[in-house]
Amino acid sequence: MTGRHFLHVPGPTNIPDRILNAMRVPSEDHRSLAFPELALPLFDSLRKLFKTAGGTPFIFPATGTGAWEAVLVNTLSAGDRVLSARFGQFSHLWIDLARRHGLDVVVQQEEWGTGASPERIHDALKADTAHAIKAVMVVQNETATGVTSDVAAVRRAMDAAGHPALLFVDGVSSIGSIDFRMDEWGVDGAITGSQKGLMLPAGLGLCCVSNKALDAQRNARANNPLRRCFFDFDDMMKSNKDGYFPYTPSLPMLYGLREALAMLFEEGLENVFARHRYLASGVRAAVLDGWGLQLCAREPKWYSDTVSAVMVPSGFNGTDVIKRAFKRYNLALGTGLSEVAGKLFRIGHLGDLNELMCLGAITGAEMSMRDVGIDVKPGSGAAAAEEHYRRADAQSLAKAAE
Repeated sequence: MTGRHFLHVPGPTNIPDRILNAMRVPSEDHRSLAFPELALPLFDSLRKLFKTAGGTPFIFPATGTGAWEAVLVNTLSAGDRVLSARFGQFSHLWIDLARRHGLDVVVQQEEWGTGASPERIHDALKADTAHAIKAVMVVQNETATGVTSDVAAVRRAMDAAGHPALLFVDGVSSIGSIDFRMDEWGVDGAITGSQKGLMLPAGLGLCCVSNKALDAQRNARANNPLRRCFFDFDDMMKSNKDGYFPYTPSLPMLYGLREALAMLFEEGLENVFARHRYLASGVRAAVLDGWGLQLCAREPKWYSDTVSAVMVPSGFNGTDVIKRAFKRYNLALGTGLSEVAGKLFRIGHLGDLNELMCLGAITGAEMSMRDVGIDVKPGSGAAAAEEHYRRADAQSLAKAAE
C-alpha cells in the first residue's frame, strides 16, 4: 500500500528520523576505553527522566517485562508477600510473573476502567501489623483500558498506614509521556520500556531503584533469594560503575536511547507531559463529543494521556473496526485484551506525534466504524478534535500576547 503507515497502537510508537539516524552506527568494541563516554552519561540522563537524585538506573537488553522481573527478583525473597491491584491485562500479567517466581501475591481486584485504590491499599497495609507485605505493585498507566492511577495518592496511603513496604511502579506506557516523580512519590522501583514514550524500537528494559530497594536486595541475597543471573543487579552495578555492561549490550539501542533522551530534554519534560495531555484531550473530544461513544475509563480522573480505549456499541465487535482500519486504511489501532476483548479498540497517542497525526487516526477510526455499520456521523470525531485543538491553541496565543 502506498503512503505512510499510520501507527496508533499504544506501543510500539513512531520512531523519529532523528533517532533512526542516531541508531545507524557501525559495530564497535563495547570493552574499549572510549565506550564509557557513551554509557556513563546515559545513567545520569535516566535519573533525570525518572526524576531521582539518588536512584540507581539499569539498562537491560530486554523489554518492560524483563524490567518487571529484574525489580522483583533482586529485591524480594522466595515466598515474600506482595500486594497488587489488578484492573487490566498488564497489571494481571505482572501479578502472574510474580507468582511464577514463587511470590505470595495478595490481589486487590478493581473494576476494569478504574485504577488502583489508595484507600484499599491503605486498609490492607494498616491491617498488616506484622508487616508481612514486603512490596506494593502498582501499574501507573494500564494500557489495556486507558486508565492512569494516582501514584502520589498511593504513596500517601502507604505513609498514612505507617507501613515499610516497598513501592514498585510499572511506568511502561507512562514514563516519558505522563508525569512521574520517583523521589517525590517515594517510588522504590520504577519500570519502563524503550518502545513507548522513549520513541525507540522494543529492546530495552529500563528500571530505576531507590537506596531502600538496594538495601532490600542485600537482605534478599542473604535470605532465601529469588534466582537470577541475566537480571542480577550486582553484576550490572559492578560493570556499570565504570561505564560497561556484564554482557554485550545493543549498541544501536544505546545510541538511540541517548538521542531519545536528548529530544525529551530539549522539549522539556513538563512540555512533553503537557503535549500528551493536550493531544489526548483532543482524542477524547472526538470520542465523547463527536462520536457520542464511551471510554473504557469510567471517570475523568482515570483518563490516560497516552491511550484511549474506545467502547464500541452493543452488537458490534471492536476487532472488526481494527481489521477494517488496517486492511482498508493502513491504520494500526490497538485491540481489546482479555476481559475487554472485542468490546473496544484503542487509539494510542504517545511518543512522537502532533495534532494532524492524531486527526489522521481519528478519521481512519471513524471511517472504519462506519464501514462495519457503527452509526457515527461522518466527520464528527475529527470536527470535535479540530475545534478542541484550535481553541486550545487560541488560548495559548492569547496568554502569550498578555
